[in-house]
Amino acid sequence: MKLEGVSAFVAIANTGSISEAARHLRLSKSAVSERLTELERALDANLLQRNSRQLALTEDGSAFLERARRIVAEAELAANELATRRGEVSGPLRIAVPRGFGDTHLGPALYSFMERYPDVAATAEFDDRIGDAASGFDAIVRISAEEPPKLAVQTLTISRRNLVAAPSYLAMYGRPTSVEALLKHRAIHYMERSPDDWSFRKGNDLVVARVAPRLRVTSCVAMRDAALAGLGIASLPTFHCHEGIRSGGLEILDVGVDEDITPITLAYQNGVKPSAKLTALIDHLKRAFGNPPYWDEGLPISRS
Repeated sequence: MKLEGVSAFVAIANTGSISEAARHLRLSKSAVSERLTELERALDANLLQRNSRQLALTEDGSAFLERARRIVAEAELAANELATRRGEVSGPLRIAVPRGFGDTHLGPALYSFMERYPDVAATAEFDDRIGDAASGFDAIVRISAEEPPKLAVQTLTISRRNLVAAPSYLAMYGRPTSVEALLKHRAIHYMERSPDDWSFRKGNDLVVARVAPRLRVTSCVAMRDAALAGLGIASLPTFHCHEGIRSGGLEILDVGVDEDITPITLAYQNGVKPSAKLTALIDHLKRAFGNPPYWDEGLPISRS
């Protein structure tokens, strides 16, 4: 029984398909299939039921999966511990990050990290649906005030979220100065957030404004562009709209609520000392983003 076969089986079980497992392992589909077949031959057991539409674990596969995951995790941990003992910043590094933040800020910071450490081979999943499932990743970038279960976190910097609108929109529909006034306006909402609410903190109270959408999209970048086009008011983090605010294409709206500040963190396996490469990445990202972050420099974001 070879470790590469066990890794292939775990990747297939985690992702639900051979093609996704191949992408995860950076191998061809045929190589992953061959490794699975070799593992099943060594175990004298069928681990997966295959048909043209889906893969499903067999009874033997279900029984073997948890042990297989532990085998792969222990092998990765052993390799990381050896690298840490030697102080090496090298080897594979797999991280997950929300798409919009990855495209605009994490990506450039990661590229400079890899230039500094040429022996690191990184895989970055830019996906809003990763959640807190750390399986298969060395670390997950999170933008959330909630602590992830069973994961350790390091704060990288902060995210500020504001209501923004274009001067052309405000000239036509007026500038709201209270949460109640928002109800008469047009909203640009993130499509996967339901219902179409904006929630605010005002002292100890939670205040909610349900504003009918003029546009609903699944991209914060598209929300920013729609706001710049004057279609409505958008609730956006400054890391997406800072350039529009600086240029005068967007204005921050003050509706009398507390400033919305959320930590941007890096989450990783709890109870295990971070590897040398992960420690180096955390330090690099903290320096690259700054705290307060570089995208907030010069923005009129302070409220009394």
